[in-house]
Amino acid sequence: MKITDKDFYIIVQDEKSDIKGFANYLENVAYGKIEGKNVVVDILNYGELSLEELLSFLRLSNKHREKKKSFVIANDAIMIDQVPDELMVVPTLQEAEDVIQMEEIERDLEAF
Repeated sequence: MKITDKDFYIIVQDEKSDIKGFANYLENVAYGKIEGKNVVVDILNYGELSLEELLSFLRLSNKHREKKKSFVIANDAIMIDQVPDELMVVPTLQEAEDVIQMEEIERDLEAF
């Protein structure tokens, strides 16, 4: 796993080409490294991705969002209309950053 630190979020990338294994690793082994941070999961390098593979991130996404942190998946290979509302999937890293910025603003406004 590769982690890239940005100003207000981190980008995590799989280095093994095993999407389900990567989701499992993030949730059960490496969660301490991403906990408390806004996260972008960069899986843009997957040419094809099934909905089942993408859903392997659902439990982790829900867990992370419950803690009031963003969890965004960057992938342009999946048909967005197939993705459940519980998962935030965008086609580019720039859009992932934009989503995190918007969610941060929403959380700030909820605090008032």
